[in-house]
Amino acid sequence: MTTQADYTTEEWQAIFLAPAMVGLVVILTGQSGPFQMAKEMFAVSKAIADAEKESTSNELISALVAATKSVKPGEMQPAPKFDTIEEARAYALDQVRQVAALVDQKAPAQEAQEFKQWLASIGQKVAEAAKEGGFLGFGGVQITEEEKTAVNELAAALRVS
Repeated sequence: MTTQADYTTEEWQAIFLAPAMVGLVVILTGQSGPFQMAKEMFAVSKAIADAEKESTSNELISALVAATKSVKPGEMQPAPKFDTIEEARAYALDQVRQVAALVDQKAPAQEAQEFKQWLASIGQKVAEAAKEGGFLGFGGVQITEEEKTAVNELAAALRVS
């Protein structure tokens, strides 16, 4: 079992930010309006809160959840600046890919797999968080084709099914 102490400061920051990066990959697919985007961002926070309630046996998830409670503003490095949404989305997907490789390297296989599955489930929850399209809540679809593609890209980056 791995904990925060098993990772360097930089590695832990990447792991800590992984749920947000997963959320960004889906959110930045481009069709969300401000209300949908807020719901999608909230889905990431809710997934972390739900993990705490579920009392997971995965030490890495538990450590990440505990860290979210103790992080103070300014402790994390600021995100890089991007010229386009596509650059930001590519960065987030690359960060997810790097975290997957990192936990595969440092965590026991089952723990790494569970952690990556959990991250993939966050992507799915973000995609399902708000209807896209339609007008005043009528019509639209729960998950757009772009969001489905984003969820599949996340699964590939995390090497999960």
